[in-house]
This record gives sequence, structure tokens and C-alpha cells, in this order.
Amino acid sequence: MKQLVRVQNFCVSRDGYGAGEGQTLERPFGNNVDPGTLMSWAGATAHWPNRTDPGGTLGLDDYFTRDFTNNIGAEIMGRNKFGPQRGPWENLDWEGWWGEEPPFHTPVFVLTHHERPSLTKGETTFHFLDASPQEALDRAFDAAGGKDVRIGGGVATVRQFLEADLIDSLHVAVAPVEAGAGERLWESPDELTDRFHLERVPSPGSEIVHHLLWRK
Repeated sequence: MKQLVRVQNFCVSRDGYGAGEGQTLERPFGNNVDPGTLMSWAGATAHWPNRTDPGGTLGLDDYFTRDFTNNIGAEIMGRNKFGPQRGPWENLDWEGWWGEEPPFHTPVFVLTHHERPSLTKGETTFHFLDASPQEALDRAFDAAGGKDVRIGGGVATVRQFLEADLIDSLHVAVAPVEAGAGERLWESPDELTDRFHLERVPSPGSEIVHHLLWRK
């Protein structure tokens, strides 16, 4: 079976922004975007991987949080998803903002112009690559054990892989809020319909509109 390249549970505002301006350690989504407004739908579900208490919602939103790890063998992310630093690594003691047990449980390839030694946290190993999208994907496919590769973000990384025509499917959750500025995935998802089918599926419980795109 062909290994696929997938974007999953990627969250943007109604005007297409996945992150705001001025990302910092304290505000990973930037000054003008509250991560709760983009991610609250997922955090409310029964299968949210960081849930520590019983309960949570079932239904459509929960289906997508359950699907997050389905047949995923590796992830590729941009450096900004690993942490807010720019330029050379000043301190290798910083090990990302994903905690002692990151939610990936697979090899993760972090795209950066400033490489550093690989880092293992729980069941996740981060590898730091200065590589093109295709080169990174080749490494990820090799590490994925025949499973699919997830493009985890942020926005610039997803756009890089779209521009390289390397993505097979996308699930983008659009929240009912406006960001106004920052890292923009699209002005409209219709921009991608030259290559992808597009279906919009509203979730009545959360007011999220799930956008599903797959190759024509």
C-alpha cells in the first residue's frame, strides 16, 4: 500500500491564520491568537491525547482526534512548532515545549537551518534536519515503517509541502474566530481545488467546520 503524506487536525481561524504575530515561549500561537479559540474543540473530546480526566465529547470532533495517530509512522514539523527560538541554538538544554511525553510517539523530523543532535522524549525522537521538503520526506518515509507521514505544521511548513506538491490529503479545522494577521494558510480553501477535492463538514457541537481535502 502506498505511503501517504497527510495533514491532520490542523487548526486555523475563519480568515485562514494558523498562528498570530509575535510568537514567544509564553504565547506559542502569537500575541493576537488564543490557542484555546483554535484548539478547544479537540481538547473537549474524549480521545484528546492530553486528557487526564475521564469524560469528554464523542461524535464528529472526537472522530478526528482519534484519527490523529491512525497509521502514522513519522511526523515532519517546522522548527517553530518545536519551540520559539530563532537562529543558532543558544542552549541545548531547551528540549521543546512538548513535555516529557510528547503526543507523537513516532520519529519527528524538525526542519531547521541549525541542526542539533537528535533528542528522545518518552516514545518520541526528534531529529533536526536542514533539508528540502522532498529530502525530509524521504527520511520520514524510511523511518515510518511503511506507515503514513504527517505534516504537522506550522503554516510555513504545510505551505512548503503544498508548493512542492507532496501532500495527499488535508484535514483543516476552521474555528469561528478572526485572527486578522500572522501566519496564513489560505485566504480561501478553494485555492486548492485545482488539485484537491474539498468537502466542508460543520460540527454542530463546537461550531468548527472541518475541511477535508484529498487528491483528485
